[in-house]
Amino acid sequence: MMITLLTRLVTATRRLFDLLNTSQMLVLGFGAIIFTGTFLLMLPMASTGTPLHFIDALFTATSATCVTGLIVLDTGSAFTHFGQGVILGLIQIGGLGIMTISTFLLYLFQGRLSLSSRGLLEETLSQSPVQHLKALLKTVFLATITIEGVGALLLSLRFMMDMPWNRAIYYGVFHSISAFCNAGFALYSDSFIRYQDDLLINFTISSLIIIGGIGFIVLYELNQFRLKQISRLSLHTRLVLITTLVLIVGGAIFFLVLEMNSSLAGYPWSSRIDIALFQSLTTRTAGFNTIDLRQLSNPTLYIMIILMLIGASPGSCGGGMKTTTFAVLLFFIKAKFYNQQSVNVFQRRIPPGAVSKAVTVAFFSFALISVITMLLLITELSGIPHQQSRGLFLEMLFEVTSAFGTVGLSLGVTPTLTNLGRLLITFMMFVGRLGPLTLALAVGSRETTHFYYAKEDVLIG
Repeated sequence: MMITLLTRLVTATRRLFDLLNTSQMLVLGFGAIIFTGTFLLMLPMASTGTPLHFIDALFTATSATCVTGLIVLDTGSAFTHFGQGVILGLIQIGGLGIMTISTFLLYLFQGRLSLSSRGLLEETLSQSPVQHLKALLKTVFLATITIEGVGALLLSLRFMMDMPWNRAIYYGVFHSISAFCNAGFALYSDSFIRYQDDLLINFTISSLIIIGGIGFIVLYELNQFRLKQISRLSLHTRLVLITTLVLIVGGAIFFLVLEMNSSLAGYPWSSRIDIALFQSLTTRTAGFNTIDLRQLSNPTLYIMIILMLIGASPGSCGGGMKTTTFAVLLFFIKAKFYNQQSVNVFQRRIPPGAVSKAVTVAFFSFALISVITMLLLITELSGIPHQQSRGLFLEMLFEVTSAFGTVGLSLGVTPTLTNLGRLLITFMMFVGRLGPLTLALAVGSRETTHFYYAKEDVLIG
């Protein structure tokens, strides 16, 4: 009876979505989950104190669904087990993508993928045609269950040293899902600062973050390569892996050098390296921290803003403008610098359409962050002289970029925002998870023109 009801519900949903393009499906799907989560978090049984107001519930539900991690209330103390369960469910759904889950259920119950389902998966997971979508879909769920299960086991065993076994298992499962989905929600008020020297927790959380942030299409290809079903990795996978490694190592080096004589002073070298590596990889999308961010210097915070802007990889649980976008932009600049006609990467030519999309995504990202930061400065600091608000500009920019990259790191600004400011950050988290182009295509028209205007040159530079 339950399976029949679920089948009818999914089928009815798919019929409704057949009237929409894939971008509109993604926007409406995530919006529906967010408002459902908002309603559940407003229930008295969800909070330990006074029931949440709509704005706070909406902010929390959006942060969980968009796997961001920004909070206005402490997750471990302000929410009951029911409320934390709702947050965890939103994280899992948001990490995998509601459309991926609904399509998987449709395939599970009906044994087939329709054309609209294939288009939806390509838009959600890979953004390009994939030959074996069914195998990719199975890999997504199998990998998620396996990786989160192993992470939960390792974390639970470690937490059992500090708390009763049943609570340790609960904490292990929660933080494993939160880490793999790159959500950054923690049941500890100080995130993982208390475990900054714990190698097992640092290794487990870091591994979950990296695996969840490289993208499901990359995990699928790596599995195929391991099974020797393919002889070489695609350009996309190689670009993701190399860019991710460079960003993690480079970010750690910057962090270590800039903070060596300030926030890291007094720590042994082993702890310095652990903290620098952890903050480098978590800055790009995960949102956990093992050091108080308010102790960091301005240059370090600026480097973190850049890493948050870049974000995770396409088709992953993270946000931002994506690693491949950043890499293609660098190779595009290199091509222009050497006056090359095409953008070449690892002896492969990047299609002009992909280069154009990378430039567009980067422009939208910079423009959106600039506009939302400006609006946030108006709502929070309007009328306050610069001398009295010194340093707050960087904090606002940090907050907005963290929301766009669905990172969740904060300098403590979030709980102090006005309702309008919280709505701006909520919108930024939503756009950051879906991507600015997806939202633009959902709102705008996809009609293409079949004529050209007369060409006339302009002076550039």
